[in-house]
Amino acid sequence: MTLAQNFVEKYALTFPGQGSQAVGMGKAIAEEFPQAMAIFDEVDEALGEKLSSIIWDGPIETLTLTSNAQPALMAVSLAVLRAMESRGFNVTDAKFVAGHSLGEYSALAASSAISVADTAKLLRIRGNAMQDAVPVGVGAMAAIIGLDGDVLKTLCEKHTSDEASAQIANDNGGGQLVISGHRQAIDRVCEDAKEAGAKRALILPVSAPFHSILMQPAAAAMREALENVEIIAPSVPLIANVLAAPVSDPVKIRTHLVEQVTGQVRWNESISYLAAHDVEGLLEIGAGKVLTGLARRIDRSLTGKAVNTPDDISALFG
Repeated sequence: MTLAQNFVEKYALTFPGQGSQAVGMGKAIAEEFPQAMAIFDEVDEALGEKLSSIIWDGPIETLTLTSNAQPALMAVSLAVLRAMESRGFNVTDAKFVAGHSLGEYSALAASSAISVADTAKLLRIRGNAMQDAVPVGVGAMAAIIGLDGDVLKTLCEKHTSDEASAQIANDNGGGQLVISGHRQAIDRVCEDAKEAGAKRALILPVSAPFHSILMQPAAAAMREALENVEIIAPSVPLIANVLAAPVSDPVKIRTHLVEQVTGQVRWNESISYLAAHDVEGLLEIGAGKVLTGLARRIDRSLTGKAVNTPDDISALFG
């Protein structure tokens, strides 16, 4: 099966992370494709609640809770993928899979490394553990636009001490870096970043300092949770967030998922790796089109398409 002629032959699949959620996401897909509806039913059963009702009806404040947003975004991604498969798509036709933060779990479920039910349970645990790791107000994250990564790393080190820490959490490409850590340290780095020439330094409206050393309790929780879940080699190599390189060994995947909780999401390097290894285009599977926009800023040679509606699927397959 080949995709419609308006897309490339050599492509990778990407899966969005937190921030792409929106009330009503995936509903049209579920209504048109029974295979997609089955994913929402499976996730609801795995979690013992109607997460699908929150996804489709809101309110947005409830959907945005980390413990809901993470399994919800995975459910939408897998529902879209099942709809694509009903049109003859085969995941193994992709060269790689990759996901941004929680999207890495979606990528693993998509490539059959972890069951959908286990992925939903893991993301519920992950969301709760990340939220509970740090008291509200203690941590913060900030987006730094237009500053060299080495300069920002130096500023984070300058304001890291025994009492407070700051580190680069995400390298999203296109001059967009995200820092995470104690609020007082993040505020100081933001001030210095502006003086160093950053175009913008904005505190983000997030509930916890994700991908920082403050998430160590969450990493411990995920280590324990992952020990009790079967992981097999993915049908397509995974580009791991913390490596920006492919991994297929289940033991290493388990280790990197734990490391990811406190480690940096190396998205810029991940997309650059794909472009350097025979990938010509990216299909973003699930809610929104954030990753498609980021990829365009990282490497304009890559073709990108976001797939999340029945019309997107019709356009993709002709």
